[in-house]
Amino acid sequence: MTTATTPQTGVAESPYRLSFLRVVRSELIKLVTLRSPWWSIGIVAVLSVGMSLLIAFALTGFPGAPAGNAELALQVVLAPTSFTVLLAVIIGSIQVTGEYSTGMMRSTLTAAPGRIGSLLAKATVIAAFVFVSTLAIFLIAAVATAPIVAGAGAGIDVADVGSWLPRFAAGAFMLAVISVIGVAAGYILRNGPGAIAMGVGIVFVLPLLPAFFPASPGWEWIQDVAKYLPTSAGQALMSAGGNGALEPWAAALTLLAWAVVGLGLGGVILRTRDA
Repeated sequence: MTTATTPQTGVAESPYRLSFLRVVRSELIKLVTLRSPWWSIGIVAVLSVGMSLLIAFALTGFPGAPAGNAELALQVVLAPTSFTVLLAVIIGSIQVTGEYSTGMMRSTLTAAPGRIGSLLAKATVIAAFVFVSTLAIFLIAAVATAPIVAGAGAGIDVADVGSWLPRFAAGAFMLAVISVIGVAAGYILRNGPGAIAMGVGIVFVLPLLPAFFPASPGWEWIQDVAKYLPTSAGQALMSAGGNGALEPWAAALTLLAWAVVGLGLGGVILRTRDA
């Protein structure tokens, strides 16, 4: 067996070539071999299922609970996403800033000198990890709360996949995009606390600000702009619009726009600054 060598240096030439799929594989290995993503997802699972159980007990014990409404069962499962968005953005941020703090980013960029490929691969792997994990958590929460909401005459019709799977997928998609926003914040600021603060500000603090402004003539624009914040768009996507919220297609495009713009800014900084 012979090995090809370059004529100039005589150094053995590797038969392997860098490709996006190989960069994705390396990012996946880095993700699944770290403890922090699993601890983070574990905390998300405990909080999500625990809050769903508490909400189920609270709603079904309330005299005015809407009996016989399948929407109640769905809301019980999806409601905790209002808080777990915080953990989603943190998961994305720390996977990037952790590499900068340890110096691992230099090795990553040496192996993938194109830089943008490594950014997209990391965002893809983290988004997929959060999406799949969130779907699993939703299913666990649905099973755990089913006996409770059944007491109010509500429940999810498992056979009617079209009634619950799109809503669960919408929630998982929102959290996946939120994690990508965290990835973008990590590349933009390159500092753990700063990136987390930036991500939390975008997904949790900004949606609270419109409540301080009246929905009166001259101030409606604040309420209109707030609809296009990532958390607001995600809630609209999960609820299939209504009550003045964005339509599902507009909400999905809004979430994608946040991810694309964030990664675009992160890519520009990654290309123009040393690790």
